[in-house]
Amino acid sequence: MTTTFETQRTALADVVAIPVTPFAEDGSVEQDAHRALLRRLLDGGITTLTPNGNTGEFYALTPQERQLVTELTLDEAGDRAVVLVGVGHDVPTAIASARHAREHGAQMVMVHQPVHPYVSQAGWVDYHRAIAEAVPELGVVPYIRNAQLHGVRLAELADTCPNVIGVKYAVPDAAKFAAFARDAGLERFVWVAGLAEPYAPSYFSAGATGFTSGLVNVAPSVSLNMIEALRSGDYPAAMKVWEQIRRFEELRAAGGSANNVTVVKEALASLGLCRRDVRPPSKQLPEEERAEVAAIAAGWSI
Repeated sequence: MTTTFETQRTALADVVAIPVTPFAEDGSVEQDAHRALLRRLLDGGITTLTPNGNTGEFYALTPQERQLVTELTLDEAGDRAVVLVGVGHDVPTAIASARHAREHGAQMVMVHQPVHPYVSQAGWVDYHRAIAEAVPELGVVPYIRNAQLHGVRLAELADTCPNVIGVKYAVPDAAKFAAFARDAGLERFVWVAGLAEPYAPSYFSAGATGFTSGLVNVAPSVSLNMIEALRSGDYPAAMKVWEQIRRFEELRAAGGSANNVTVVKEALASLGLCRRDVRPPSKQLPEEERAEVAAIAAGWSI
């Protein structure tokens, strides 16, 4: 029987939450806090989770910690959410991570944009093909941050790997996204706006049906309000949410997204939900900037 990946496709056309990875005072992953934050997302109505995403500090985690985060997420999610596990680094490591995710019950993997300084178009296809072919039972979602990649390359990949079912597109250019999606096949894939709520309205207007979110860790209802508005085509309502979250997202994006994770963890810390600790190359906010983040978080209906 041919796998249709219907459940996975549906899960991508939603708020795709990227949970933070909380750390204990000794620097280890704080498992109890992590579970509590996951339960908060699930109780808040979130049904798609991405452990080992960038907001989860993927590149700052050890291989053992990435496995731990995967297992904690799958255990807490149970049948309440579809889990899309982030994998990456060299090909053998990415394949091992994907197989680990499969063995523990994940339904999908997200393949991080290769960080190699020399990425050819054909090499991008080869990299993703190797991973997708290793886990044919799992839905595979490339995370695209490369503005030079051509949409036809994604179509080429999917021709040989039918389990490539969706795309997290994170190039900050709505016109480029619209062209890329149509060159690859607009109806062939589920298109996820990979730059979260600030870009979701423009990307939805061009064909996206889901968006990723780090903000959702702080206020799940805010993210859900936006996707409800976008699904109904009510762009004025979506832009009201956009205005509500604008300053928070500006703080995250400042300095080339230097504080992307830091601001989210600071908001969670202000609510007493986890420590504010982040790992290098991220850095905690200076004391004088914490109050603004706390005020924003307190002002949301959470």
